[in-house]
Amino acid sequence: MNDAETEWIDRMTIGRRHVNAGQTLYREGERFQFIYAVRGGTFKSSVSLADGREHICGLHMSGELMGLDGIANGTHASTATALEDTEICSIPYARLNEESGRSANMQRMVNRLMSREIVREHSLMMLLGSMNAEERLATFLLNLSKRLRARGYSPNEFHLRMSRAEIGSYLGMKLETVSRTFSAFQQQGLMEVDKRHIRITDIDALQRAFDAPVH
Repeated sequence: MNDAETEWIDRMTIGRRHVNAGQTLYREGERFQFIYAVRGGTFKSSVSLADGREHICGLHMSGELMGLDGIANGTHASTATALEDTEICSIPYARLNEESGRSANMQRMVNRLMSREIVREHSLMMLLGSMNAEERLATFLLNLSKRLRARGYSPNEFHLRMSRAEIGSYLGMKLETVSRTFSAFQQQGLMEVDKRHIRITDIDALQRAFDAPVH
């Protein structure tokens, strides 16, 4: 979010809250009341499949919004879980609607923020659907790198908050395929991998290798 959007979020917020690593902010099927702005840390969104497995459907970082999945039906369509110690701001959706109705500028800001989050997630998912394993992982890492750069962090070296299994769930890949693809990238000299610590040695080369468009 830019400075004006951050200031607006602060005005609309009813309070900040710490969510520890592993704790759930809201669960699939719970009543929707708030939109949440992530002020620090990382969350994953997941849904429960019919066979009881968890499917990761979103990754949310500082400066991004969560909870938009509850607007349509009044209940959350996913579960949000902190991947590390986090801080969030709670924005009452009823108040948001009320304030937006009083100001055309605020309405435009709300629409822009919500549209940005929806388009970002959908664009990534649309891209991943037509890619092979290496292209999927490359696009995921490049997308993450771009989002970290926008927040003032290193785009080349970072710690993955999701496990290999969670990355596989998010990208539609088996755990073994995720691990094998990381190893392949390292062997090709595109990055150095130490468990969850990643150092991309040449972002441009990674982009060119798989012609991965990053949103």
